[in-house]
Amino acid sequence: MINDLTTGDVRKLLWRFSIPMLISVAFQQMYHIADSMIAGRFIGEDALAAVGASYPITMIFMAVAIGGSSGCAVVISRLFGANHYLYLKCAVSTIFISCVVLSIGLTAFGIWQGEHMMHMLQTPENIFADGVLYLRIYMYGFLFLFLYNVCTGIFTALGDSKTPLYLLICSSLGNIALDLLFVIRFGMGVGGLAWATFVAQGVSSILALAALFHRLKQVKTTKPYPLFSFHLLKQISMIAVPSILQQSFVSIGNLFIQSLVNGFGSAVIAGYSSAIKLNTFAVTCMMTQANGLSAFTAQNIGAHKEERITEGLRESLRMGAMVCLPFVLLYCFGGRYAIGLFMDSGSNAAIASGMAFLKMVAPFYFVVMVKAMCDSVLRGTSCVAYFTTTTFTDLVLRVVLAYVFVRVVGMDAVGIWLSWPFGWGISAALSYAFYRMRPWQQHGPKPRKRSQAV
Repeated sequence: MINDLTTGDVRKLLWRFSIPMLISVAFQQMYHIADSMIAGRFIGEDALAAVGASYPITMIFMAVAIGGSSGCAVVISRLFGANHYLYLKCAVSTIFISCVVLSIGLTAFGIWQGEHMMHMLQTPENIFADGVLYLRIYMYGFLFLFLYNVCTGIFTALGDSKTPLYLLICSSLGNIALDLLFVIRFGMGVGGLAWATFVAQGVSSILALAALFHRLKQVKTTKPYPLFSFHLLKQISMIAVPSILQQSFVSIGNLFIQSLVNGFGSAVIAGYSSAIKLNTFAVTCMMTQANGLSAFTAQNIGAHKEERITEGLRESLRMGAMVCLPFVLLYCFGGRYAIGLFMDSGSNAAIASGMAFLKMVAPFYFVVMVKAMCDSVLRGTSCVAYFTTTTFTDLVLRVVLAYVFVRVVGMDAVGIWLSWPFGWGISAALSYAFYRMRPWQQHGPKPRKRSQAV
Protein backbone atom coordinates (compact mmCIF):
# COMPACT_ATOMS: atom_id res chain seq x y z
CA MET A 1 0.00 0.00 0.00
CA ILE A 2 1.39 3.40 -1.05
CA ASN A 3 0.97 6.13 1.59
CA ASP A 4 1.19 9.92 1.42
CA LEU A 5 3.15 11.16 4.47
CA THR A 6 2.50 14.83 3.74
CA THR A 7 -1.02 14.99 5.21
CA GLY A 8 -2.60 13.86 8.47
CA ASP A 9 -1.54 13.71 12.10
CA VAL A 10 2.25 13.43 12.29
CA ARG A 11 2.32 11.27 15.41
CA LYS A 12 -0.15 8.71 14.06
CA LEU A 13 1.55 8.65 10.66
CA LEU A 14 5.02 8.00 12.09
CA TRP A 15 3.84 5.32 14.51
CA ARG A 16 1.84 3.53 11.82
CA PHE A 17 4.72 3.84 9.36
CA SER A 18 7.55 2.97 11.76
CA ILE A 19 6.15 -0.05 13.62
CA PRO A 20 6.27 -2.40 10.58
CA MET A 21 9.81 -1.18 9.89
CA LEU A 22 10.90 -1.92 13.46
CA ILE A 23 9.34 -5.39 13.34
CA SER A 24 11.14 -5.94 10.02
CA VAL A 25 14.54 -5.04 11.43
CA ALA A 26 13.83 -7.15 14.51
CA PHE A 27 13.34 -10.20 12.31
CA GLN A 28 16.42 -9.31 10.26
CA GLN A 29 18.63 -8.97 13.31
CA MET A 30 17.13 -12.07 14.91
CA TYR A 31 18.33 -13.95 11.87
CA HIS A 32 21.88 -12.57 12.26
CA ILE A 33 21.83 -13.51 15.94
CA ALA A 34 20.48 -16.98 15.15
CA ASP A 35 23.23 -17.36 12.53
CA SER A 36 25.90 -16.69 15.15
CA MET A 37 24.14 -18.85 17.74
CA ILE A 38 24.14 -21.81 15.34
CA ALA A 39 27.81 -21.19 14.54
CA GLY A 40 28.84 -21.01 18.19
CA ARG A 41 26.71 -23.84 19.56
CA PHE A 42 26.65 -26.39 16.72
CA ILE A 43 30.02 -25.81 15.03
CA GLY A 44 32.19 -24.30 17.76
CA GLU A 45 33.74 -21.16 19.20
CA ASP A 46 36.26 -20.95 16.35
CA ALA A 47 33.42 -20.98 13.80
CA LEU A 48 31.77 -18.08 15.64
CA ALA A 49 35.10 -16.24 15.62
CA ALA A 50 35.59 -16.96 11.89
CA VAL A 51 32.21 -15.49 10.97
CA GLY A 52 32.92 -12.54 13.27
CA ALA A 53 36.35 -11.95 11.73
CA SER A 54 34.83 -11.62 8.26
CA TYR A 55 31.96 -9.46 9.53
CA PRO A 56 33.67 -6.02 9.15
CA ILE A 57 34.50 -6.84 5.52
CA THR A 58 30.96 -7.93 4.73
CA MET A 59 29.76 -4.74 6.38
CA ILE A 60 31.69 -2.64 3.85
CA PHE A 61 29.68 -4.21 1.05
CA MET A 62 26.53 -4.01 3.14
CA ALA A 63 27.29 -0.30 3.56
CA VAL A 64 27.07 0.16 -0.21
CA ALA A 65 23.68 -1.59 -0.28
CA ILE A 66 22.25 0.26 2.73
CA GLY A 67 23.74 3.65 1.84
CA GLY A 68 22.63 3.36 -1.77
CA SER A 69 19.15 2.33 -0.69
CA SER A 70 18.84 5.24 1.75
CA GLY A 71 20.03 7.74 -0.83
CA CYS A 72 17.72 6.43 -3.54
CA ALA A 73 14.79 6.50 -1.13
CA VAL A 74 15.24 10.24 -0.50
CA VAL A 75 14.95 11.06 -4.22
CA ILE A 76 11.98 8.72 -4.71
CA SER A 77 10.25 10.20 -1.64
CA ARG A 78 10.68 13.73 -2.94
CA LEU A 79 9.33 12.87 -6.38
CA PHE A 80 6.39 11.01 -4.87
CA GLY A 81 5.65 13.86 -2.47
CA ALA A 82 5.54 16.26 -5.44
CA ASN A 83 3.41 13.84 -7.55
CA HIS A 84 6.11 13.74 -10.25
CA TYR A 85 5.20 10.19 -11.23
CA LEU A 86 6.88 10.11 -14.64
CA TYR A 87 10.22 11.08 -13.12
CA LEU A 88 9.57 8.62 -10.28
CA LYS A 89 9.25 5.62 -12.61
CA CYS A 90 12.27 6.73 -14.62
CA ALA A 91 14.25 7.10 -11.39
CA VAL A 92 13.33 3.56 -10.31
CA SER A 93 14.51 1.98 -13.56
CA THR A 94 17.67 4.12 -13.50
CA ILE A 95 18.37 2.93 -9.96
CA PHE A 96 18.04 -0.75 -10.85
CA ILE A 97 20.23 -0.54 -13.94
CA SER A 98 22.94 1.25 -11.94
CA CYS A 99 22.52 -1.21 -9.08
CA VAL A 100 23.17 -4.26 -11.28
CA VAL A 101 26.28 -2.73 -12.87
CA LEU A 102 27.75 -1.61 -9.53
CA SER A 103 27.02 -4.88 -7.72
CA ILE A 104 28.67 -6.99 -10.43
CA GLY A 105 31.84 -4.91 -10.16
CA LEU A 106 31.89 -5.08 -6.36
CA THR A 107 31.27 -8.84 -6.38
CA ALA A 108 34.26 -9.38 -8.65
CA PHE A 109 36.42 -7.18 -6.42
CA GLY A 110 35.30 -8.94 -3.25
CA ILE A 111 36.05 -12.41 -4.61
CA TRP A 112 39.41 -11.25 -5.94
CA GLN A 113 40.58 -9.38 -2.82
CA GLY A 114 38.70 -11.17 -0.03
CA GLU A 115 41.58 -13.35 1.13
CA HIS A 116 43.99 -10.42 1.03
CA MET A 117 41.62 -8.33 3.20
CA MET A 118 41.43 -11.15 5.76
CA HIS A 119 45.25 -11.17 5.90
CA MET A 120 45.28 -7.40 6.38
CA LEU A 121 43.06 -7.83 9.44
CA GLN A 122 45.65 -10.19 10.96
CA THR A 123 43.07 -12.96 11.23
CA PRO A 124 44.43 -15.85 13.37
CA GLU A 125 45.39 -18.94 11.41
CA ASN A 126 42.99 -21.24 13.28
CA ILE A 127 39.97 -19.36 11.91
CA PHE A 128 41.40 -17.96 8.65
CA ALA A 129 40.19 -20.65 6.21
CA ASP A 130 36.61 -20.64 7.49
CA GLY A 131 36.54 -16.84 7.49
CA VAL A 132 37.65 -16.69 3.84
CA LEU A 133 35.11 -19.37 2.85
CA TYR A 134 32.24 -17.49 4.49
CA LEU A 135 33.31 -14.20 2.89
CA ARG A 136 33.61 -15.69 -0.62
CA ILE A 137 30.14 -17.26 -0.58
CA TYR A 138 28.71 -14.06 0.86
CA MET A 139 30.12 -12.16 -2.12
CA TYR A 140 28.43 -14.53 -4.58
CA GLY A 141 25.08 -13.29 -3.27
CA PHE A 142 25.90 -9.57 -3.12
CA LEU A 143 23.72 -8.76 -6.16
CA PHE A 144 20.71 -10.25 -4.36
CA LEU A 145 21.53 -8.27 -1.22
CA PHE A 146 21.82 -5.01 -3.16
CA LEU A 147 18.59 -5.53 -5.10
CA TYR A 148 16.66 -6.43 -1.96
CA ASN A 149 17.83 -3.35 -0.05
CA VAL A 150 17.03 -1.04 -2.96
CA CYS A 151 13.53 -2.54 -3.24
CA THR A 152 12.82 -2.07 0.45
CA GLY A 153 14.18 1.48 0.27
CA ILE A 154 11.79 2.32 -2.57
CA PHE A 155 8.86 0.73 -0.73
CA THR A 156 9.69 2.92 2.27
CA ALA A 157 9.95 5.99 0.06
CA LEU A 158 6.44 5.29 -1.22
CA GLY A 159 5.14 5.16 2.35
CA ASP A 160 4.79 1.35 2.34
CA SER A 161 6.48 -0.24 5.36
CA LYS A 162 4.32 -3.38 5.47
CA THR A 163 5.46 -5.13 2.27
CA PRO A 164 9.14 -5.15 3.37
CA LEU A 165 7.95 -6.57 6.70
CA TYR A 166 6.20 -9.52 5.08
CA LEU A 167 9.17 -10.20 2.80
CA LEU A 168 11.65 -10.01 5.66
CA ILE A 169 9.67 -12.32 7.92
CA CYS A 170 9.63 -14.99 5.20
CA SER A 171 13.30 -14.43 4.37
CA SER A 172 14.50 -14.54 8.00
CA LEU A 173 12.52 -17.64 8.94
CA GLY A 174 13.62 -19.37 5.75
CA ASN A 175 17.23 -18.42 6.40
CA ILE A 176 17.18 -19.85 9.91
CA ALA A 177 15.55 -23.06 8.66
CA LEU A 178 18.23 -23.42 5.98
CA ASP A 179 20.97 -22.73 8.56
CA LEU A 180 19.72 -25.61 10.70
CA LEU A 181 19.33 -27.88 7.67
CA PHE A 182 22.75 -27.21 6.16
CA VAL A 183 24.69 -27.17 9.45
CA ILE A 184 23.00 -29.83 11.57
CA ARG A 185 21.53 -32.16 8.95
CA PHE A 186 24.16 -31.90 6.21
CA GLY A 187 27.17 -30.98 8.38
CA MET A 188 28.34 -28.24 6.01
CA GLY A 189 29.92 -26.12 8.78
CA VAL A 190 30.60 -22.43 8.20
CA GLY A 191 29.99 -22.89 4.47
CA GLY A 192 26.45 -24.06 5.26
CA LEU A 193 25.72 -20.79 7.05
CA ALA A 194 26.91 -18.79 4.05
CA TRP A 195 24.99 -20.87 1.49
CA ALA A 196 21.81 -20.56 3.55
CA THR A 197 22.16 -16.78 3.39
CA PHE A 198 22.81 -16.94 -0.35
CA VAL A 199 19.64 -18.93 -1.05
CA ALA A 200 17.41 -16.86 1.26
CA GLN A 201 18.67 -13.55 -0.14
CA GLY A 202 18.18 -14.76 -3.71
CA VAL A 203 14.57 -15.78 -3.16
CA SER A 204 13.69 -12.65 -1.15
CA SER A 205 15.21 -10.29 -3.74
CA ILE A 206 13.21 -11.91 -6.58
CA LEU A 207 9.99 -11.67 -4.55
CA ALA A 208 10.76 -8.04 -3.64
CA LEU A 209 11.33 -7.11 -7.29
CA ALA A 210 8.08 -8.77 -8.36
CA ALA A 211 6.10 -7.02 -5.61
CA LEU A 212 7.64 -3.62 -6.40
CA PHE A 213 6.97 -3.81 -10.14
CA HIS A 214 3.38 -4.85 -9.42
CA ARG A 215 3.01 -1.90 -7.05
CA LEU A 216 4.44 0.61 -9.52
CA LYS A 217 1.82 -0.41 -12.09
CA GLN A 218 -0.71 1.26 -9.80
CA VAL A 219 1.08 4.60 -10.28
CA LYS A 220 -0.43 5.99 -13.48
CA THR A 221 1.51 8.18 -15.90
CA THR A 222 0.22 10.01 -18.97
CA LYS A 223 3.02 9.01 -21.35
CA PRO A 224 5.93 6.51 -21.63
CA TYR A 225 9.03 7.17 -19.56
CA PRO A 226 12.71 6.58 -20.44
CA LEU A 227 14.35 3.58 -18.79
CA PHE A 228 17.52 5.51 -17.95
CA SER A 229 18.28 9.13 -17.24
CA PHE A 230 21.74 10.53 -16.57
CA HIS A 231 20.10 13.64 -15.14
CA LEU A 232 18.22 11.59 -12.53
CA LEU A 233 21.30 9.42 -11.93
CA LYS A 234 23.18 12.60 -11.02
CA GLN A 235 20.43 13.61 -8.57
CA ILE A 236 20.36 10.13 -7.05
CA SER A 237 24.16 10.01 -6.82
CA MET A 238 24.28 13.35 -5.00
CA ILE A 239 22.34 11.72 -2.16
CA ALA A 240 23.35 8.06 -2.54
CA VAL A 241 27.13 8.54 -2.75
CA PRO A 242 27.40 10.53 0.51
CA SER A 243 25.07 7.99 2.14
CA ILE A 244 27.30 5.16 0.93
CA LEU A 245 30.38 7.02 2.14
CA GLN A 246 28.70 7.59 5.48
CA GLN A 247 28.00 3.89 5.90
CA SER A 248 31.44 2.97 4.51
CA PHE A 249 33.23 5.28 6.94
CA VAL A 250 31.72 3.29 9.79
CA SER A 251 32.59 -0.04 8.17
CA ILE A 252 36.16 0.97 7.39
CA GLY A 253 36.56 2.15 10.97
CA ASN A 254 35.30 -1.26 12.10
CA LEU A 255 38.02 -2.88 9.97
CA PHE A 256 40.70 -1.06 11.95
CA ILE A 257 39.00 -1.94 15.22
CA GLN A 258 38.61 -5.58 14.18
CA SER A 259 42.33 -5.66 13.44
CA LEU A 260 42.98 -4.54 17.02
CA VAL A 261 40.54 -7.08 18.42
CA ASN A 262 42.15 -9.88 16.41
CA GLY A 263 45.38 -9.27 18.28
CA PHE A 264 43.78 -10.50 21.52
CA GLY A 265 43.07 -14.03 20.27
CA SER A 266 40.07 -16.10 19.20
CA ALA A 267 38.30 -15.97 22.62
CA VAL A 268 38.11 -12.16 22.57
CA ILE A 269 37.16 -12.28 18.87
CA ALA A 270 34.29 -14.67 19.67
CA GLY A 271 33.09 -12.47 22.55
CA TYR A 272 33.30 -9.34 20.42
CA SER A 273 31.54 -11.10 17.54
CA SER A 274 28.62 -11.99 19.83
CA ALA A 275 28.44 -8.55 21.43
CA ILE A 276 28.70 -6.64 18.15
CA LYS A 277 25.73 -8.60 16.78
CA LEU A 278 23.68 -7.60 19.82
CA ASN A 279 24.92 -4.01 19.53
CA THR A 280 24.06 -3.98 15.83
CA PHE A 281 20.55 -5.17 16.69
CA ALA A 282 19.99 -2.11 18.89
CA VAL A 283 21.67 0.43 16.61
CA THR A 284 19.97 -0.91 13.48
CA CYS A 285 16.56 -0.47 15.11
CA MET A 286 17.41 3.21 15.62
CA MET A 287 18.75 3.58 12.09
CA THR A 288 15.67 1.92 10.61
CA GLN A 289 13.40 4.30 12.49
CA ALA A 290 15.62 7.15 11.27
CA ASN A 291 15.19 5.96 7.66
CA GLY A 292 11.45 6.29 8.16
CA LEU A 293 11.94 9.85 9.34
CA SER A 294 14.07 10.54 6.24
CA ALA A 295 11.24 9.36 3.99
CA PHE A 296 8.78 11.49 5.95
CA THR A 297 11.07 14.52 5.70
CA ALA A 298 11.77 14.08 1.98
CA GLN A 299 8.08 13.70 1.09
CA ASN A 300 7.23 16.87 3.01
CA ILE A 301 10.12 18.76 1.40
CA GLY A 302 8.76 17.68 -1.99
CA ALA A 303 5.28 18.88 -0.97
CA HIS A 304 6.71 22.18 0.34
CA LYS A 305 5.57 21.46 3.92
CA GLU A 306 8.78 22.14 5.83
CA GLU A 307 6.83 23.08 8.98
CA ARG A 308 6.08 19.37 9.58
CA ILE A 309 9.78 18.46 9.83
CA THR A 310 10.31 19.71 13.40
CA GLU A 311 7.18 17.94 14.60
CA GLY A 312 8.34 14.75 12.90
CA LEU A 313 11.75 14.90 14.60
CA ARG A 314 10.20 15.58 18.01
CA GLU A 315 7.91 12.56 17.73
CA SER A 316 10.68 10.35 16.38
CA LEU A 317 12.88 11.20 19.37
CA ARG A 318 10.10 10.08 21.73
CA MET A 319 9.71 6.85 19.81
CA GLY A 320 13.47 6.35 19.70
CA ALA A 321 13.78 6.65 23.48
CA MET A 322 11.16 3.95 23.88
CA VAL A 323 13.10 1.71 21.49
CA CYS A 324 16.43 2.29 23.28
CA LEU A 325 15.29 1.63 26.84
CA PRO A 326 14.74 -2.17 26.62
CA PHE A 327 18.17 -2.66 25.00
CA VAL A 328 19.92 -0.60 27.67
CA LEU A 329 18.28 -2.54 30.49
CA LEU A 330 18.87 -5.94 28.89
CA TYR A 331 22.51 -5.38 27.96
CA CYS A 332 23.51 -3.67 31.22
CA PHE A 333 21.77 -6.07 33.62
CA GLY A 334 21.35 -9.24 31.55
CA GLY A 335 24.44 -9.12 29.37
CA ARG A 336 25.68 -12.52 30.51
CA TYR A 337 22.45 -14.20 29.43
CA ALA A 338 22.46 -12.36 26.10
CA ILE A 339 26.08 -13.31 25.32
CA GLY A 340 25.40 -16.83 26.59
CA LEU A 341 23.00 -17.38 23.70
CA PHE A 342 25.99 -17.67 21.37
CA MET A 343 28.20 -20.11 23.26
CA ASP A 344 28.20 -22.61 26.12
CA SER A 345 29.09 -21.75 29.71
CA GLY A 346 32.64 -23.06 29.29
CA SER A 347 33.65 -20.11 27.12
CA ASN A 348 34.28 -17.88 30.14
CA ALA A 349 36.87 -15.58 28.54
CA ALA A 350 34.71 -14.96 25.47
CA ILE A 351 31.59 -14.30 27.57
CA ALA A 352 33.47 -11.87 29.82
CA SER A 353 34.80 -9.98 26.81
CA GLY A 354 31.36 -9.64 25.25
CA MET A 355 29.78 -8.52 28.54
CA ALA A 356 32.43 -5.82 28.99
CA PHE A 357 31.65 -4.42 25.55
CA LEU A 358 27.88 -4.31 26.13
CA LYS A 359 28.15 -2.66 29.55
CA MET A 360 30.43 -0.01 28.09
CA VAL A 361 28.32 1.00 25.08
CA ALA A 362 24.66 0.28 25.99
CA PRO A 363 24.10 3.32 28.27
CA PHE A 364 24.99 5.57 25.31
CA TYR A 365 22.28 4.24 22.98
CA PHE A 366 20.18 7.30 23.78
CA VAL A 367 23.04 9.46 22.49
CA VAL A 368 23.44 7.59 19.20
CA MET A 369 19.65 7.67 18.77
CA VAL A 370 19.68 11.49 18.86
CA LYS A 371 22.45 11.49 16.26
CA ALA A 372 20.55 9.08 14.00
CA MET A 373 17.36 11.17 14.10
CA CYS A 374 19.10 14.50 13.43
CA ASP A 375 21.11 12.90 10.60
CA SER A 376 17.91 11.52 9.08
CA VAL A 377 16.42 15.02 8.83
CA LEU A 378 19.61 16.34 7.25
CA ARG A 379 19.63 13.45 4.75
CA GLY A 380 15.92 13.84 3.97
CA THR A 381 16.46 17.53 3.19
CA SER A 382 19.47 16.69 0.97
CA CYS A 383 21.95 18.43 3.31
CA VAL A 384 24.34 15.54 2.79
CA ALA A 385 27.59 17.30 3.68
CA TYR A 386 26.41 17.82 7.25
CA PHE A 387 25.50 14.25 8.17
CA THR A 388 28.59 12.93 6.35
CA THR A 389 30.72 15.22 8.53
CA THR A 390 29.19 13.89 11.75
CA THR A 391 29.75 10.28 10.72
CA PHE A 392 33.34 10.97 9.68
CA THR A 393 33.94 12.58 13.07
CA ASP A 394 32.56 9.51 14.83
CA LEU A 395 34.78 7.23 12.72
CA VAL A 396 38.01 9.14 13.28
CA LEU A 397 37.49 9.51 17.01
CA ARG A 398 36.60 5.86 17.55
CA VAL A 399 39.56 4.53 15.57
CA VAL A 400 42.12 6.97 16.96
CA LEU A 401 40.97 6.58 20.55
CA ALA A 402 40.89 2.80 20.26
CA TYR A 403 44.55 2.81 19.25
CA VAL A 404 45.42 5.37 21.94
CA PHE A 405 43.74 3.43 24.75
CA VAL A 406 45.27 0.12 23.67
CA ARG A 407 48.77 1.19 22.61
CA VAL A 408 49.57 4.19 24.79
CA VAL A 409 47.49 3.90 27.93
CA GLY A 410 48.20 0.18 28.03
CA MET A 411 44.63 -0.94 28.65
CA ASP A 412 43.37 -4.34 27.50
CA ALA A 413 40.54 -4.85 24.99
CA VAL A 414 38.27 -2.75 27.24
CA GLY A 415 40.19 0.25 25.92
CA ILE A 416 38.80 -0.50 22.47
CA TRP A 417 35.23 -0.61 23.80
CA LEU A 418 35.76 2.76 25.53
CA SER A 419 36.22 4.52 22.18
CA TRP A 420 32.55 4.00 21.21
CA PRO A 421 30.97 6.40 23.76
CA PHE A 422 33.47 9.16 22.95
CA GLY A 423 32.82 8.96 19.20
CA TRP A 424 29.06 8.78 19.60
CA GLY A 425 28.89 11.67 22.05
CA ILE A 426 30.85 14.22 20.03
CA SER A 427 29.26 13.31 16.69
CA ALA A 428 25.76 13.47 18.24
CA ALA A 429 26.48 16.99 19.49
CA LEU A 430 27.56 17.98 15.97
CA SER A 431 24.45 16.42 14.41
CA TYR A 432 22.15 18.32 16.73
CA ALA A 433 24.05 21.59 16.13
CA PHE A 434 23.76 21.14 12.35
CA TYR A 435 20.03 20.42 12.66
CA ARG A 436 19.54 23.61 14.69
CA MET A 437 21.18 25.56 11.87
CA ARG A 438 18.30 24.54 9.51
CA PRO A 439 20.65 24.40 6.48
CA TRP A 440 17.87 23.19 4.15
CA GLN A 441 16.25 26.62 4.40
CA GLN A 442 19.23 28.11 2.58
CA HIS A 443 20.66 25.20 0.59
CA GLY A 444 17.89 22.63 0.34
CA PRO A 445 16.07 21.74 -2.90
CA LYS A 446 13.49 24.15 -4.24
CA PRO A 447 10.27 22.11 -4.44
CA ARG A 448 8.02 22.42 -7.42
CA LYS A 449 4.27 22.56 -7.41
CA ARG A 450 2.53 19.21 -7.08
CA SER A 451 1.30 17.79 -10.36
CA GLN A 452 0.03 14.50 -11.67
CA ALA A 453 2.84 13.90 -14.16
CA VAL A 454 5.85 15.60 -15.71
